[in-house]
Amino acid sequence: MKAFDALCKEFEQLDAGTYTALLAEKSLNVLPALQAVAGSDVDGAELFASFILGAIAADGKLSEEEYLLCYPLLHAFFGDEVNYEDCKNAAKLLRSESRAFKKSLDEIVDFLGLLSDDLKDDVVLICLMICAIDGKVSAKEKSWIKKLVK
Repeated sequence: MKAFDALCKEFEQLDAGTYTALLAEKSLNVLPALQAVAGSDVDGAELFASFILGAIAADGKLSEEEYLLCYPLLHAFFGDEVNYEDCKNAAKLLRSESRAFKKSLDEIVDFLGLLSDDLKDDVVLICLMICAIDGKVSAKEKSWIKKLVK
């Protein structure tokens, strides 16, 4: 538990440039690997988007820092239609619909069980980075990340 808290603290203190570089590096590895695991029936980008949206909605709030960090990924997945207010409202809606959020989380956790340990670690790391971008990993976000790790 102390190691997890220390990792959260480390990510809470990263500067935006380091976040961006690390997120880009991890995303370049994760996206094709997810596609390979998913096969032809499922789009790896959609799977990756579900992890990102789950991390954004973990505490029911979307900070501007989370949005700005995730914007390039969100734009790639959803096109020009994506904006801060829509994403903020979607995060609140997803969190307020607790059954749907729990079902989504269960599906994400089940899928993570299919991945190699290295790929799972990278996905969890990306989710943790998104949760920490506003300088604080909340108790709700920590709880969500811990469920992913199980």
